[in-house]
This record gives sequence, structure tokens and C-alpha cells, in this order.
Amino acid sequence: MSYGRELDVAKKTARRAAELAQGYQAAGLRPEYKADQSPVTSADRACEKLIAAALEEAFPEDGILGEEGASKESRSGRRWIIDPIDGTRDFIRGLPLWCVMMGLEEDGEVKAGVVYLPMLQNTCWASRGDGAYRNGVRMRASAVTKMSEAVLCPAGLHRAAGTPYGDAVLQWAASAWSVRMLGGTPDAMMVAAGEADVWIEPQVAPWDLAAPQVILEEAGAAFFTFDGERSIHRGTAVGCAPGLEAEVRGLFAGLR
Repeated sequence: MSYGRELDVAKKTARRAAELAQGYQAAGLRPEYKADQSPVTSADRACEKLIAAALEEAFPEDGILGEEGASKESRSGRRWIIDPIDGTRDFIRGLPLWCVMMGLEEDGEVKAGVVYLPMLQNTCWASRGDGAYRNGVRMRASAVTKMSEAVLCPAGLHRAAGTPYGDAVLQWAASAWSVRMLGGTPDAMMVAAGEADVWIEPQVAPWDLAAPQVILEEAGAAFFTFDGERSIHRGTAVGCAPGLEAEVRGLFAGLR
């Protein structure tokens, strides 16, 4: 099945949401904090409202799940999973690493997704069986097979001190060619593009992973959770070059 229309609507809607977010940013932001201490702004809420309305107009039978509370039951077996501003901390501080994300889940499987990084002028998208693209150019995971040649992108280290994850990843990082941490989704997109080789997320929600999962997998990268499952609903995630999958799986198998 082709998801061309869905991707076109998602890309256009992401651009509209980013423009709205930039307007809020220019006017000044006063973040609030959720129970998990993650920040949220009026821009997050306004962008999610815009996205949800646009998707409902275009696909009225589809369900919706948004980070900021948007929710609608599906009548089609499909559901849009929305992160209106991924990287709100970056957005608040004026860093260029935030993005708008939408993934389309159908019968429990993410079939298509868009990641729009407006400040980097990058639009990434994918649908099952049709490949992954950035600004129209095919994305492909790297052919790296050794950590001594790999770029490692481990997230969440500020929360990881003294944990099995933190201790293991910090030791393992010594074997990497280099370590880079742009933050979450930008790192995942670098893995999909073959510019980095391992991306690790120790604490994430479905809206953080829906679009990146399909983009990574369509680029040929491996995607799995710390417990070895291929799911966006288990709170952790790894994306890596296929030649490193066995080693990375082995690392996390030792933490169970």
C-alpha cells in the first residue's frame, strides 16, 4: 500500500506547525513542567492542536495520540502518533535541534512517518517498503561493523549515573571511534543517514519513536528495545547500523 498522500499531508502540516512554533518562540516562552519534570510550553500545545485538526480534516476515520493530550479513537484501524515539538528543551534555549514528528500506526505497526527539523532545513520521511528519505535523497544506514569505527550517540546520560545502563554505556563508549550527542531524534536521523552508527534512548514514549522507527528501519538500520523487542511502546530504544546489531543486543542482554 502506498502512503504518499499521508506523507504529503504530514509534511505540509509539520511545516505549518513549525512556523507556528517559531512565532511563539519569537514572542518569548514561559515553560511549565510536567510531573516527570519535562518542560512544556504554549507552543507545544498550540502546535499539537493545529496538527490534530489538520489530520482529522484529512483523515477523519483515523485515531490520534499526542504527547500533549490529543486523543481520538480510531474507526479505521489507523492512528496518528504526534510529537508537536520534540526537543522542547532545545526549543526553549534556541538550539536548532528540535523537530515536529508524526507517525502513522496501523494495526499496531508504524507504517509511515515524518520528522521535520526546521532549523536544520531537513525533512525526513519513510513508509513501509518505499525507503527512507531526507530532502528527497535516499537515507541508508552505514556499513560499519566495528565499534572502533563507529559513532555512538547515547542519550540520557544526565540521568544515568550509577545505573546499570549508565555504567555499561560509559565503559562501552571507550571502544567507539567517537561519541556525539545532539539529542534524541537528530541522532536517530544521523544513524538512518549513515552519519552515525548507534543511537540509544533509555527513557522514551511512543510519540518519541513512531516516526524514527519507520525511518530507521526503511534506511536499513536495526531498531529494538533494551529487552530485545521491536516496539515503540516499551520505554527504551536502540537504532544501529545492521553490522553492529549483534554487539549492541549483547550489551543490553547483559543488563537484564
